[in-house]
Amino acid sequence: MRQLVMILIMLWIANSAAAAELPAWKARLLPEGDAWRETEQHFVFNNGTEPETLDPALITGVPESRIVDALFEGLISLDPETLEPRPGVAAAWSISADQLSYTFNLRANAKWSDGSPVTSQDFMASWERVLTPTTAAAYAYQLYPVKNAEAFNRGDIAEFAEVGATAPDARTFVVTLERPCPYFLDLVAFHTLFPTPTAVIKQHGDRWVRKDNIVNNGPFVLSEWLPEQRIELTGNPHYWDRKHVTLKKITVSPQTELNVAFNLFKKKQLHWLPALPLARIEEAQRDPDYYVMPYLGVYFYRFNCTKPPFNDARVRQAFALATNRELITSHILKGGQEPATWFCPPAGGYKHVAGLAYDPEKAVALLAEAGYGQNGKPFPEVELLYNTSEGHKAVAEALSQQWKNNLGAQISLHNSEWKVFLSDMNQLNYQIARSSWIGDYNDPNTFFDMWVSDGGNNRTGWSSKPYDELLQQAANEPDKATRFALFQDMERILVEQEMPILPLYIYVNQGLLAEQVLGWYDNVRDYHPLKYIWLER
Repeated sequence: MRQLVMILIMLWIANSAAAAELPAWKARLLPEGDAWRETEQHFVFNNGTEPETLDPALITGVPESRIVDALFEGLISLDPETLEPRPGVAAAWSISADQLSYTFNLRANAKWSDGSPVTSQDFMASWERVLTPTTAAAYAYQLYPVKNAEAFNRGDIAEFAEVGATAPDARTFVVTLERPCPYFLDLVAFHTLFPTPTAVIKQHGDRWVRKDNIVNNGPFVLSEWLPEQRIELTGNPHYWDRKHVTLKKITVSPQTELNVAFNLFKKKQLHWLPALPLARIEEAQRDPDYYVMPYLGVYFYRFNCTKPPFNDARVRQAFALATNRELITSHILKGGQEPATWFCPPAGGYKHVAGLAYDPEKAVALLAEAGYGQNGKPFPEVELLYNTSEGHKAVAEALSQQWKNNLGAQISLHNSEWKVFLSDMNQLNYQIARSSWIGDYNDPNTFFDMWVSDGGNNRTGWSSKPYDELLQQAANEPDKATRFALFQDMERILVEQEMPILPLYIYVNQGLLAEQVLGWYDNVRDYHPLKYIWLER
């Protein structure tokens, strides 16, 4: 029914004189007609946890990005259906013939939520803040394609003026790259590169994202934040494209108990449930509001490679060989997830390597070679850290039992709420930690550049000079086939040799979406900007 409604609306748009005056991509996404005007445009969804922060420069998780994408806007945005670059703060842009220079022309009516103009100097200051080492932005490396950005971030050059980002005037922003980067426009649409109000940040420090302090430039503003209860967003009256924003209010629930959230959806108190309780997957699959689609993401475990016993690659390999992923996906998850002995999904057409298949006998032999087992020392009890979630708990329990049966290893489980979990992982305060990675753009680089030595999202303590060199070669390689071969060499290091991580499965994106929600499109990034969503009766 939802698809039929969308088709009828789009046919109406195609024949309307008003839509004809708009760019084709925007006309396709806008609600037209009068039915939506008679519906309360209040969208409610469960986000699964309390956000760590709403600072675009510092967020690292999907729960945060859903909200930040509604509060802030970068130079460009992405089409929610095709994921192609679309105008944002920049009304237009041009790229030099050598693919090294990008000139963004900012629109004159782009404003902050306090009514002041968004200027190219705001982007300059925001990018400098991200790259300043003391900011400790985990995603600072997303700016590394920019000339001298990495050198400034690592402290090799002292002046930001040497970085390839200039503002000739208030409406022109020019970016110079180190080398051609085929996915640079995707990076520009990523939250780390969003503008932030640096003057407000200097005034309020970390508290600048509080309701009474925050200044933002996206389609919505933060009207309420009651920790562990709800976040409320309302329309931004100063947003340049506000006449095409239909929702009047958004309520974000941080409910971690998915059974509770599931019941709220069934009672029509939620419009969107982006994660489902494992025990009710089959029930959800029978619901007409259920959806499932491919997802550019991988679920894996991290090893702390700085301390025994996981400072030995043989031990890490043994745990991988002792893991039966098929049992996890088919008997616990049951949602169509793909068991994965590799790390990178088919981003941009990339083909993964084999990885280490299930082989308990070889696992025991490797553990003995590392000095553990019948003729060696007993394997020490280790702790597995995961953030609070029924699904994470079920997977952790199943794996701990497998490792006990196959290796004789005793695994204790420890769950933490989201903020504490992220802090422990960042500080390497764990032995094994639950993790996931969702591609930031449709290119394999987004799955490999995070493992560079001392990378902000590495969080394993592992480093490899050969890996770093391959990553650098890939960055400089223009030929796609050769570049993908370099990524395969990196993936072999990750999942066959060094094993700082243990891949488990490739995600599917599944959830429940009320039939009345329109402007929400299937895509591999699970990218659903709230700007384009509206509700029908």
